[in-house]
Amino acid sequence: MTQRATTPMILALLVTIMGFATLIFVQQATSPPLIYGAYYAGTLFALYLGVRLWLPHSDVLLLPIVTLLTGLGLVLIFRLTYNVPGVEGLALSQAIWILVGSGAMLFIVLFFRNYSRLFNYKYLMVIAAFGLILMTFTPLGYEVNGAQLWVDLGPVNFQPSEFARIALTIFFAGYLAEKREVMAATSRTFMGVQLPAIKYFGPVALVWAGSLGLLIFEKDLGSSLLFFAVPLLMLYVATGRTAYVILGSILFAFGSILTFLLFDHVKVRVEAWLDPWEEPDSTGFQILQSIFNIADGGLTGTGLGAGFSQTIPEVQTDFIFSTVASELGLVGATAVILAFLFFTYRGIKIALLAGDDASKLLAFGLTAMFAMQTLVIIGGVTKAIPLTGITLPFVSYGGSSVVGSFILTGLLLVISERSGKREAEELLPPEDRL
Repeated sequence: MTQRATTPMILALLVTIMGFATLIFVQQATSPPLIYGAYYAGTLFALYLGVRLWLPHSDVLLLPIVTLLTGLGLVLIFRLTYNVPGVEGLALSQAIWILVGSGAMLFIVLFFRNYSRLFNYKYLMVIAAFGLILMTFTPLGYEVNGAQLWVDLGPVNFQPSEFARIALTIFFAGYLAEKREVMAATSRTFMGVQLPAIKYFGPVALVWAGSLGLLIFEKDLGSSLLFFAVPLLMLYVATGRTAYVILGSILFAFGSILTFLLFDHVKVRVEAWLDPWEEPDSTGFQILQSIFNIADGGLTGTGLGAGFSQTIPEVQTDFIFSTVASELGLVGATAVILAFLFFTYRGIKIALLAGDDASKLLAFGLTAMFAMQTLVIIGGVTKAIPLTGITLPFVSYGGSSVVGSFILTGLLLVISERSGKREAEELLPPEDRL
């Protein structure tokens, strides 16, 4: 194992351990931070060793970025919930979900190194995705903050949409790679936009209609935006047709306006975004407190544990980036954004180096999903766009989000392994190549 591969991982672990050590002095905590730090370092370093053992040619920098972001999230969740009645167990819950996510990633590394076989079941992926979404409309589903997104399975509550998005991305990658040429051709016109034959465009239109249904019936703007935008970007990359982007944007705008008119909680979010000062003690309270905390952080921040971001309701989920900006300042917030950007850069590089169209589209789709989710939530807490209720990948509290993000990373790793192995073989003398 090379020093180039190990040093970033050790640095990421040290940042997390230093964060927990700081909390011992700031919050006068005794053993819990040390226990969490040791547990986290052991789990992620073991995961790293496993990935380097079974995927020696994969992208070596993805896991250090994941370690840094997940560790920062665990430190902040512990800081925000320590000795707070009602939420004091969330850090332990997050630590357990990180372990589950690590197990899910290892499962992919061990059993899906030949990930291309997933494309053979692309239509089954669509059925699974919509089956997961429909679970929220069964007696198992329940509503949180106006959106019908959660499923209760006794001891476990989760958001099916986090996993449905990944299944749909696999479907689109396999389908568009297979039908790319006919999707780029045109046979008819709709609203001035040239479209391919309906038998090829039908599955794409069906998924788009499903995402609009998700927007309307689940009443969740954030998830439906990801369901709609990511396949649209994949379609553009596969065909190079801007007409699809225009038509898709029009359809999504129509669905958004319809949802705004039909559902009060969507209208409340948009109005709070436009003018939070109109109702500063109710609908505008969250976003105003977020802005106050970001401004209070200044350039270098108030210091870990010294901010007042606990005044924001649900700060450990939707607004955890506000805590970053408050306690680590503009410098820390910028560093976190750069980490997300670097993950996105590595994902795009994996897509470019992939050897076949399906792999390229899958890597691009997964990376686009990660980047869009990051952009939407950071834009929401800084009042650049309306709040959508999705989580910041790896950092926010939430089991479904953490496990889904680890699965996404695992798929990127197995894609990078194939291209990395091919490049390594090309460097060998001809007589030594397989």
